[in-house]
Amino acid sequence: MTESDLPVVQLTPGRWGDPAHTVELPAAAAEALKHLGVRRPAAAAVDPVERPGPGADVEQLLTDLLGPEHVKTDLATRWAHTRGYSTPDLLRHRAGDTSDMPDAVVYPGSHDDVQELLTACDEHGIAVVPYAGGTSVVGGLAPSRRFVAIDLRRLDQLTELDEISRTVRLQAGVRGTAAEALLAKNGYTLGHFPQSYEGASIGGYAATRSSGQSSAGYGRFDEMVVGLTVATPRGTIEVGRAPMSAAGPDLRQLFLGSEGALGIITSVVVRIRPRPAERSFEGWRFDTFDQGLAAIRRLAQDGPLPTVLRLSDEAETAVNLADPDVLGGAGAGGVLAIVGFDGPANPKTAAVLSAAGGQSLGEGPGETWRQGRYRAPYLRDPLLNEGALVETLETAGFWSKLPELKTAVTEALVGSLSEQGTPPLVLCHVSHVYETGASLYFTVVSAQTDEPVGQWRKAKSTASEAIARAGGTITHHHGVGTDHRDAYATEVGPLAIESLQAVKRVLDPNGILNPGILLP
Repeated sequence: MTESDLPVVQLTPGRWGDPAHTVELPAAAAEALKHLGVRRPAAAAVDPVERPGPGADVEQLLTDLLGPEHVKTDLATRWAHTRGYSTPDLLRHRAGDTSDMPDAVVYPGSHDDVQELLTACDEHGIAVVPYAGGTSVVGGLAPSRRFVAIDLRRLDQLTELDEISRTVRLQAGVRGTAAEALLAKNGYTLGHFPQSYEGASIGGYAATRSSGQSSAGYGRFDEMVVGLTVATPRGTIEVGRAPMSAAGPDLRQLFLGSEGALGIITSVVVRIRPRPAERSFEGWRFDTFDQGLAAIRRLAQDGPLPTVLRLSDEAETAVNLADPDVLGGAGAGGVLAIVGFDGPANPKTAAVLSAAGGQSLGEGPGETWRQGRYRAPYLRDPLLNEGALVETLETAGFWSKLPELKTAVTEALVGSLSEQGTPPLVLCHVSHVYETGASLYFTVVSAQTDEPVGQWRKAKSTASEAIARAGGTITHHHGVGTDHRDAYATEVGPLAIESLQAVKRVLDPNGILNPGILLP
């Protein structure tokens, strides 16, 4: 199955992925949880408690703008738009916590609908949050006051294809899988495949600076964007007259990563490329993570870069990606790199990896990883059912700081969770590389305490402090939301935050756009 064959998935509230696809925890994984002290199945999920809706006046206002069929205030719809898909979000969902539930959900059908909504909501002091895939994992859908969710799913069209310039205009509500299928009909691809691909949307990609598995070959999504249309309470802004310009600061960068706090992105003009006739993946073994890190750095700095380049550390390799025989027999150890190409494998890339001490494992491990790429997140639900805490966090840094950064974050997570009586397993991989540095992505598994949300928040806070001390950034591609807001403010400094707050006051003078998200 290729990415363009995957369906558009309407995620089930409180559960990741396609409702038709269920995953049982492998027996070996269940046994391994016992070694982490996981003994107690999680409590059964609690039904949500009804909360007050928007009130008759607000509901009438929204209905007058969009029609009654596009305004929903029932509990089921509002519950389905409550928070995102971080582990704390899922745990709070299981507990029936409706504290961040929207008062109403509205479904505009055009940019003009969105603009009229923002103008009206601004006049009446109604806070709004844009919603498309809903896949935020950093509290990006939980503002600091009551709000109306603006679901963009009706903005789902490819409206312009420029084959000469190789660009496409996609409305913000187009889901990633739908975009790829639409482009495949014309022989093109975005080449953007994040792990949230089954659920995420074009507007979400832009608003959070998303990065996908093929970033080595295609770049991050913000590098693909050449134009944006944005609705704000003050009016519409269109940016991207040309691919590059010296006409002042690039205002595209103001809205890329803005997470709905400065405006609602309604369409994106993005670079496309011809769809490859084939994609090939292969595995490479290195003795140690440091050896593998040096090898992928050589490719990132001197080439030739593959389309996909990923390196798992010893722990992740042992747990997730390969059986010992693939790596050279039981007890051989080592780490696994995944190298992928749009087209046949490049022998020059293989030569660089071999010279750096790598051992080719052929296509088997690469294809196994590719086939399981979008199924891994489905394991979180059965793990939570068993009473395990499982969550991820990510950062990025310069090559010279990566070893220290990895050690600092790992030690912070192990220390914090061990102090809480739940020593964890911490896995790490590199999945996005640049000439000057790379990302680090951590997966953490431990037993749950009686208050797992607080348990993780304490561990995450400790890890965030370690990231800052070691010179990393608080997020590479997950975004800021509420979870990273304070750390982001510390990272960029008070003057930078004051500058962004000044921009927000101009575009959103009454503070109705995703209040409390991104900016303090």
